[in-house]
Amino acid sequence: MQRSIFAAVFCFISAGCWGQTLSPKWEELTAEDFVAAMKQAGGVCVLPFGIIEKHGPAGPLGTDLINVRYLVSQAVKKEYAVVFPEYYFGQIFEAQHQPGTIAYSSKLQMEMLQETVGEMARNGCQKIVIANGHGGNNGLLQYFIRTQLETPHDYVVYTYSGLGIFNVSDLPPAARPSKPGVDGHAGESEVANVMASRPELGHPDRGGRQSGANLRRLDLPAGVATGIDWYSMYPNHYAGDASGATAARGAASMEFSSSRMAEALRAIKSDTVSPRLQKEFFDLTRRPDRKSTRLNSSH
Repeated sequence: MQRSIFAAVFCFISAGCWGQTLSPKWEELTAEDFVAAMKQAGGVCVLPFGIIEKHGPAGPLGTDLINVRYLVSQAVKKEYAVVFPEYYFGQIFEAQHQPGTIAYSSKLQMEMLQETVGEMARNGCQKIVIANGHGGNNGLLQYFIRTQLETPHDYVVYTYSGLGIFNVSDLPPAARPSKPGVDGHAGESEVANVMASRPELGHPDRGGRQSGANLRRLDLPAGVATGIDWYSMYPNHYAGDASGATAARGAASMEFSSSRMAEALRAIKSDTVSPRLQKEFFDLTRRPDRKSTRLNSSH
């Protein structure tokens, strides 16, 4: 009898018969648990991609990093995946004039991102989801996912933009802006989202210390762009008004956004088409007759 009780207790405390709750955070797992976590995640891993930059007078420098990490942490409670540690090596040259901004060279951005997804894949991530929390990374990521077709590999990279990619009418009432025009870079929504997870880091009382208005200093035709356009509009690196930010709005927004992201993770887990088509594409690029056709067509 005593032996049976001991065996049952040992089974319970040793991550045995009853299973074990695995952290989704890569850095919190032991090497042994990492293997189990990867299996539980079905090889799906998330790389939350933020930045370090000024976020107006009301938000911390790490607003995008804090928000995307929190979003992902909530989403993987609903659909398990392994989450890579803090990553902020993105594109933010347009904010170099502001205190605290960390702007890495474009070469390092690309190399670091490629090395990171490569290492994730080497550790068993078959589907890598780059969850972007910073608008300045959008162009970088669009280019990056195209470069994934340059060299054959056996993993698929997905991108996901989970914050602020909704029509206001799609949001539940509690997640909507307090009035028109307050949302934007470092505006009400971003600061509210920070306050949902780290209320001590949001300072809506400071939201009016600087202007977040568009100065419209460039007068160029539609369809014309230049690298200085953001600075021409928002020299304070602030767009909108964070004065009305509340933790309640942030919580409602994060609940809505994390449910959407959990749905996306489920779709990615069940996606068999992308891996198949990618393999088909790489097989075609390596066929001698295909290469010959491509070369001949250039003459």
